[in-house]
Amino acid sequence: MIETLLNMDPLVIASFVGASVILYLTPGPDMMFIIASSLRGGARAGVMATCGIILGLLCHVTLAAAGLAVLIATSPLALDLIRYAGAAYLAWLAWHSWRTAGAATMREGRADLWRAFRRGFVTNLLNAKVILFILAFLPQFIRPEVGPEWHQVVILGGILTIGGFVADALIGIFSGLAADRIRTSSGLMNRIAAVIFGSLAARLALN
Repeated sequence: MIETLLNMDPLVIASFVGASVILYLTPGPDMMFIIASSLRGGARAGVMATCGIILGLLCHVTLAAAGLAVLIATSPLALDLIRYAGAAYLAWLAWHSWRTAGAATMREGRADLWRAFRRGFVTNLLNAKVILFILAFLPQFIRPEVGPEWHQVVILGGILTIGGFVADALIGIFSGLAADRIRTSSGLMNRIAAVIFGSLAARLALN
């Protein structure tokens, strides 16, 4: 795999990094989920949600490298099952955040941080659009003459996830700090998070 990396065109890698930066700065479901997690649990919860999302992305990259993502993407039933499962999970998060808003207090204990991590991981893993995105985005930068294609998928996927972690973690930190400054009640922040989770659920189910 090191040989494949050395054989890759620096211009191709630079183009990939540039395109990835644009993606990092484009508002999407992951960014909104991290913001909602930060509003609800603070900056550390946003970072832990980011860690969960990145782990989910690594799973998608692994599936793509193994060729399994293609099988899933070519099965409308599998995609629908994943999509509706993801929408149902986000809807549950919205209901849970709204239900606990009245009595909630600001918490960042180990259990709550682990919960943010787990929710980020499950949400990303059940996002069928990530599968399609990986299959549509990475192949544009793969060159068969460079080396095994799965090597290139792993390398490019690694670059994508590292950059994604840095960008999303910063978003989580700044969102959490901003929420701390304007926070009048954790219940209000939970309700805002519930609306974001609910909007994501509707978007995932209807698109």
